[in-house]
Amino acid sequence: MSSARHRRHKRLHEQILLSRGFSILIGWLLAVLLPFVVFWSWQTLLQPDKGQLTALIVTTLAYASSHLLSLRLRAAYPGGRSAAFIAPQVLILYGLFALCTFMLQLQVSRYLLIASGACAILWLYLEYTLTYKSMSLKLAVVPGGRYTSEILAMDDIKAIPLTVLKLDHRYDGVVADFHQTDDATQRFLTQCALNRTAVYDARQIYESLSGRVEIHRMSENNMGSLLPSPIYERIKLVIDILVVLATLPIVLLVGLITAILIKLESPGPVIYSQTRIGQGNKPFTIYKFRSMRFDRAAPEQFADEDDPRITRIGRVIRKLRIDELPQFFNILKGDMSLIGPRPEQPTFVKQYEEIIPFYSYRHIVKPGISGWAQVRQGYTASTDETQIKIQHDFYYIKNCSLTLDLMIAILTVRIMLTGFGAR
Repeated sequence: MSSARHRRHKRLHEQILLSRGFSILIGWLLAVLLPFVVFWSWQTLLQPDKGQLTALIVTTLAYASSHLLSLRLRAAYPGGRSAAFIAPQVLILYGLFALCTFMLQLQVSRYLLIASGACAILWLYLEYTLTYKSMSLKLAVVPGGRYTSEILAMDDIKAIPLTVLKLDHRYDGVVADFHQTDDATQRFLTQCALNRTAVYDARQIYESLSGRVEIHRMSENNMGSLLPSPIYERIKLVIDILVVLATLPIVLLVGLITAILIKLESPGPVIYSQTRIGQGNKPFTIYKFRSMRFDRAAPEQFADEDDPRITRIGRVIRKLRIDELPQFFNILKGDMSLIGPRPEQPTFVKQYEEIIPFYSYRHIVKPGISGWAQVRQGYTASTDETQIKIQHDFYYIKNCSLTLDLMIAILTVRIMLTGFGAR
């Protein structure tokens, strides 16, 4: 949603009350200053010692990072406006700052960090509640074209069709299909821009609001621009390895218990291996805990939610994504990442390449244990659903960043708790 911004609030009081600076200031008073004064005193605030000054700086940085990340996720990606993101991202960032203070041996009160984090969560929830309606995008849509009809059908924005080419209310922008505009519409859009009202192409807005990139011909997108940054890929690789190594003791314990339960329930190997297509269109062997009855001769096919082949233990580990834990070995081998498009079986890849000539472009990045398509759509069980999944994959490749990866990680945790998309 970074393509469209909230521009209709032009009055002075609106610009102040809804500004990022005002929100951060009020939040700092509640989440940093208030806990500091409660723990010590106003006099200490004026003349803090070295430890108290360090605590003030650390809590300020932790709160500011949490608030800015909250605003970033809310504005940049589809689904980011959900209140479900607030608590996880605050806990993650405050946890990282607590870890840094421990590693650097800084004297910072753990109780102060906890109190500051709790106050930050409360303030962000309160701000979210108070500003939700004001921060919803309000777009005027010039009818005509496939993407404009899709935008008008969306529920998470205020999209209002223009029956006449005239703006009677304040809008964040005007949306039109640039490929289907007549002379009168082009004059109207030009006048909107001159009046400082943003004008957007319907396709661009559709991508940013739906989280999907539709490509019917190579010429429709600058495919070269979809190449991920080499710096991002290197940082992501380091993060993948660090996360795998840090969680290894827990993963091994959960894996051992899972292996015993699988072996007790049904005959066959505990680990199931299969050939998948990875980065660069190269095949590799993926590993999973077996969740179905063992049949080496079974053909490649989609797994439905009510698939009778799934065992009782298999149904549980699929819902909690425990069956994916052996893929940590794939990450250490360099075949996969924690976040990325899910790898497909060679038969399906060949089938989709015949339908979509540039299907394999999704293999420009490493496949992942979880991905944008999984958290937005869930696993697919048909060719039509797979075409939608490919659009999500293209969106991820086009917008891949550490922030988007963090958002996917948070959504993955939600999926593990709710079971959405587990097959």
